Amino acid sequence: MTTVAEKQLTEKQRAFLENPFVGTVTTLRPDGSPHSTVVWVDVDDEGPSFNTTLARAKARHLQSDPRVALLVLDPEDAYRWLALDGPVELTTDGADEQIDRLAKKYLDEEQYPWRDPSETRVTVRIHPRRVEDYGLD
Repeated sequence: MTTVAEKQLTEKQRAFLENPFVGTVTTLRPDGSPHSTVVWVDVDDEGPSFNTTLARAKARHLQSDPRVALLVLDPEDAYRWLALDGPVELTTDGADEQIDRLAKKYLDEEQYPWRDPSETRVTVRIHPRRVEDYGLD
């Protein structure tokens, strides 16, 4: 069995993900069909991630099959994008703080305005195996 090593993002790729561009994440349903949704994208020293709740379909899908694909497109230039895929790790550690950081990035709000105390937030950390980009030069 061949293991594909995790890919590190380049500085240009990291800088691209620091923009408030939404991403489309694709997970796999139990029947193997794709499920795509829009997410807010985070990037830090550990790499790319996004935030959701444990009750949402993407979190349920990832608990069964941890493979994910992410596409982030510059809304001003469709020929400037980043795509990656790989397995994920889900954690509740720091997830509430992350959703607040993402609210600041995407909404310029100090706190996530739609917080529901009955929901459990989760950070979905992507461990990229393939990374492609276009127009980031």
